[in-house]
Amino acid sequence: MRRPRLVASDVDGTLLDPVDQISERTRAAVHRVVAASVPFVLVTGRPLRFIPPVVEQLGHAGPAVCANGAVLYDAATDQVSYTVTLDPTQLRDVANVVATALPGAKLAVELPTGGAAVNGVAAFLAEPGYTHPWPGSDALDAPRDVLLGRPAIKLLACQPNTSSDVMAAAVRELGPHLEVTFATGCGLIEFSAPGVTKGTGLARLAGELGVAPPDVLALGDMPNDLSMLRWAGYGVAMANAHPAVLEAADEITRGNAEDGLAVVLERWF
Repeated sequence: MRRPRLVASDVDGTLLDPVDQISERTRAAVHRVVAASVPFVLVTGRPLRFIPPVVEQLGHAGPAVCANGAVLYDAATDQVSYTVTLDPTQLRDVANVVATALPGAKLAVELPTGGAAVNGVAAFLAEPGYTHPWPGSDALDAPRDVLLGRPAIKLLACQPNTSSDVMAAAVRELGPHLEVTFATGCGLIEFSAPGVTKGTGLARLAGELGVAPPDVLALGDMPNDLSMLRWAGYGVAMANAHPAVLEAADEITRGNAEDGLAVVLERWF
């Protein structure tokens, strides 16, 4: 493709290396993108509360698509411009599907900015017994009826010792209308409102910036990245990507331990 007019990057497994750091080479490549007046957009499954540490490491505050497309956030102004939630009825419907397809799975919810907050940030609520695969994700324990009683930007289901692929396949059999994806293979799947994906979030942001799909370069590694890689004019998978992502990508770059993102960006910047 010609030089992109917008670069969209996943965070975990793509921008970050295996120990959750941004290498000097990758940071420098991103700064050259920004210096060329090309937006560099973080597109992540992470909720907004996990964006500031990434911005600090990167040394650049720009737009971000968070929570798998449910939230648009501008790190430069610390403003949320768009949020879409699952309402309590939808949450209960999803919970019923999970209970049938994955007996014993535990649930958690990410509440939207402005919802019930702890220390000034949106709360992460989980029922007792829920375990999260990432550090820094301490949840407030809450019974299931409390979890499902208010709008949430996403619902998470955890079932340790089960692969995320198996979990996602099981719930899709019962609810083909569900927007389900995952960003780790360690027994965790995530649900968004119908039609909400990284791809739709990125499309909305690109539209606001006046950038068409053929001019977008997107990079990712997990199934929650598939929608944006397919929407973008050029989709790149990391060498460490999930098999479905490797198959869908226009190109496979080096892994996130080998500056794969920088290798691609250095082609144009």
